[in-house]
Amino acid sequence: MRIEGIPASAGYAEGPLFDLDRPPAAYTSKSSAAEEIAALETAIGKAVSRLSAMIETADGDAADILEFHIAMLQDDALSAPAFASIGSGQAADVAWRASLDAEIAGYDASDQDYFRARAADLRDIRDQVLRALSEDGEPTAPLGAIFHGEDVAPTRFLEIDWSAGGGIALRAGSTASHVAMLARARGVPMVVGLGTFPGSLAGMALLDAEHGGMVLSPSPAEIDAFRQSSSAFAARQGAAQSFLTRPAVTKAGTAVRVQVNIANPSDVDGIDISTCDGVGLMRTEFLFGKTLPDEETQYHAYRKVLEWAGDKPVTIRTVDAGGDKPLAGFTVEETNPFLGLRGIRLSLKRRDIFRVQIRALLRAAIHGNLKVMFPMIATPEEYSQAAALFAEEQAGLAARGVAHTMPPLGIMVEVPSVAIAPEAFANVAFFSIGSNDLTQYVMAAARDNAAVTYLNSVRHPAVLRLMEAVVRFGRETEIPVSLCGDAGGDPAAIPALLETGLRDLSVAPAQLAMAKAAIAEVPV
Repeated sequence: MRIEGIPASAGYAEGPLFDLDRPPAAYTSKSSAAEEIAALETAIGKAVSRLSAMIETADGDAADILEFHIAMLQDDALSAPAFASIGSGQAADVAWRASLDAEIAGYDASDQDYFRARAADLRDIRDQVLRALSEDGEPTAPLGAIFHGEDVAPTRFLEIDWSAGGGIALRAGSTASHVAMLARARGVPMVVGLGTFPGSLAGMALLDAEHGGMVLSPSPAEIDAFRQSSSAFAARQGAAQSFLTRPAVTKAGTAVRVQVNIANPSDVDGIDISTCDGVGLMRTEFLFGKTLPDEETQYHAYRKVLEWAGDKPVTIRTVDAGGDKPLAGFTVEETNPFLGLRGIRLSLKRRDIFRVQIRALLRAAIHGNLKVMFPMIATPEEYSQAAALFAEEQAGLAARGVAHTMPPLGIMVEVPSVAIAPEAFANVAFFSIGSNDLTQYVMAAARDNAAVTYLNSVRHPAVLRLMEAVVRFGRETEIPVSLCGDAGGDPAAIPALLETGLRDLSVAPAQLAMAKAAIAEVPV
């Protein structure tokens, strides 16, 4: 039986099935309300300790997710209804599940992707505590298992030992989910959108996450064909490693710059600067965790990456809060956050916070080849206002005799208004195409919604035509144009991107070798 799905992280996995949705072991009720309260308090503490231990080895997006979950677990407002129910006679597990399910139902009922994403966080938190409440623990998954279910929480992904292989097969899920990003970064095969399949699966399965599918109860012939495909994929990956240390060039000898995207300064610790052409996107949301970062914290984070890169460019994006990235003390709750106060819009509303980041960037610029870009720009006025704030803060630093320099200021091309009329932005220093958001806005298809994944394609002619228009305008005006979205690291998308005239891509570090190998096969 073969089930078709959507590849979320390329690769092959062959192994025993393990049900992600199996309920936790039974909880043993206590003899008094006081003991039930103590049991729940202990379970919450265990969950926090487990997450805190995972943070020690996590980085970038993974650390951000874990910190967010810890903050929610430590929020008394979340647990108060459960403790109140225990006082009314309920057992700890029943009270916790009921109170969290009530919260989850409210978020699930929303027609906004942002709130549905928060529901997934709450489910994860609910299950973390329920697992901690169970005295017997959970069945241990065999090494190399294929984990199947409706969806999988990021924390569950991070708990799994992937060193012996394995993969993920989801009935729902999304190619743009946090788990999908984690899977791609770690090379874990993952398929989403498999739809309805038998809930009580067992035995061996074959997961083809290159083309998107899973074979249950495979025949000897199917196993043989699968292993041939898996070996061919591994061979291509191995061959790609030979491209890692070479400059990227097409078959025709056309040079293509390949930079890396990073989410945290620690990301560069595992990257040899000689294998890339710089940093095409450094996200700064990682700094805005439980508290708003001060100027020194930001300055040292930016300086670390700039000094690592040497004379190669480092493009740092000002904080892109909002949308699917809520930040405590900064973002606001909205009914449609993807179309609300996010990116530069929010920074211009909270200039007190924005000015701190600007000063840190100006000071850090003396330590390397810094470029700064503004996210979610829609109008020339937004760019002008942001640039004016940089000029004001530069004057203030100069007046105080603080060492600094003004970096080139560019913009993300992710709002269609910019791609349709790039001539309105002839005064920017550079353009960087954000393929993830540009595609979802052009196609009116949320990038984290599995139901519309088939629409969310960067290779749609409408998306490519807008990219080509920006590249053409950049060439005519000598304004550099690059791409820093996920599409840059997708070997299947690279030929179409280069056809638009793009010659500068930025990819996840784990995708560097495959991206360079794919570029070498393009005839232009």
